[in-house]
Amino acid sequence: MPWLYYSINIVLFGGLLFLISCQGPPELNDKREVENPKNTLIEVNKNLVKSEDQRIEDFISRYHWQMKKTGTGLRYMIYKQGDGEEAEIGRIVRFEYTVSLLSGEDCYTSDDLGPKEFLIGKGGVESGLEEAILLLKKGDRAKFILPSHLAFGLPGDGNKIPSKAAIVYDVNLLEVL
Repeated sequence: MPWLYYSINIVLFGGLLFLISCQGPPELNDKREVENPKNTLIEVNKNLVKSEDQRIEDFISRYHWQMKKTGTGLRYMIYKQGDGEEAEIGRIVRFEYTVSLLSGEDCYTSDDLGPKEFLIGKGGVESGLEEAILLLKKGDRAKFILPSHLAFGLPGDGNKIPSKAAIVYDVNLLEVL
């Protein structure tokens, strides 16, 4: 019956190896929670969005603007009502504008660069601007605040708009073609 003795020893030795291998590396067995890098990045992003949102709210409060907020975070205020056609996807819009930072520094203006024109739904402009223009009709004048994720995001525009900057648009919608 030596084969029975060897079989029992092999089973016991295999079971022991299995138990040892299931414990994992000793540094993970001290019951401390190991941070998941993905969760850390998510928390950092949430804090950055919250901080930017607070800066935008402080800016609005400082100027006493009565702005509405969309689900994406775009703030808008139509301060002069027009009576023309509504901006719609597939239409070309032409407008005068001033783009500035929350610091008040002007970045771009149609006085210097001429009116801006684009086909709604085609892209080529900040996603927040496209969303904002769809709220207007010809003759409307409005102010928009685009959080960085709706403007130029992490890199900025590589010129006058820095990284992670919220921007303010003052727009006069001239035409809906």
